[in-house]
Amino acid sequence: MTSPLYSASVPVLKQMLRALSDVLKKAEEHATQKNIDPNALLQARLFPDMFPLLRQVQIAADFSKGIASRLAGAEVPSWPDTEVNFADLQTLIAKALAHMDALKAEQFDASESREIVLRPGTPKEKKLTASTYLLNYGLPQFFFHVTTAYAILRHNGVEIGKRDYMGSY
Repeated sequence: MTSPLYSASVPVLKQMLRALSDVLKKAEEHATQKNIDPNALLQARLFPDMFPLLRQVQIAADFSKGIASRLAGAEVPSWPDTEVNFADLQTLIAKALAHMDALKAEQFDASESREIVLRPGTPKEKKLTASTYLLNYGLPQFFFHVTTAYAILRHNGVEIGKRDYMGSY
């Protein structure tokens, strides 16, 4: 039997990352068709104190690999945030998807009893049960950044809708 935390994490994260990849393809096509500098979209923000699209995608990818790794009891890989264009973001999403594909569902079997420690050894250290980490921290953070990326593109005229956001399930 597959772990409930695996079922509630990896398939959901992969679905949304694949949808984000498709939305980014539409954004790049939109920029080409409308003769818009791609950086106008990549650096677009919903508000000046928010991260731009590029960073929203990086953070979504970071959360996907972090959530899956922690729940599987695996080391969270550290990837530098060096992406600067749509192709780089597609590569990052593909890398995050491949990382999750490399994790075995069986690694999540004991995840319900795992303790997840965020920011260990710092004044902001927080200890959570795996289910609390996933449901109250990890997934909300991930969805915030995926949704914000979508909203930035929609706000900037990319013709995307709810089906694009949801992707295939």
